[in-house]
Amino acid sequence: MEIPMLKVTPDRYLTVRYAGASGDFNPIHIDEEFARSVGLPGRILHGLWMMAQCARAQTEAAGDPAALRRLDVTFRGMGVPEAELTVTSTVREERDGVATVDIVVEQNGRAIIRKAEAEVAVGGG
Repeated sequence: MEIPMLKVTPDRYLTVRYAGASGDFNPIHIDEEFARSVGLPGRILHGLWMMAQCARAQTEAAGDPAALRRLDVTFRGMGVPEAELTVTSTVREERDGVATVDIVVEQNGRAIIRKAEAEVAVGGG
């Protein structure tokens, strides 16, 4: 199983839309001035949105959302809107119809998600 690199650039309004969809209205995600006042570079992406991009890379490669059996993510940095995220997935092993995949998400030359791991059914969900 080969998993193509996923590249996605969150637009400037993504955090506001995602706040509405998720119910997470923490001002670090939606208020630029507040985020800067607490030492952030500006509004930051929701961690669960970034985790969803890890899942998306796996399910798009498998061709079936049900193929994703497990996802474990370790956040190591903050993502920001309007900068491309790159999700790189590497199959570590395949056994009994399930691929174990190592995932890294980078933005602006930094790994913001490392040591993420997925299990994906090979050949259908």
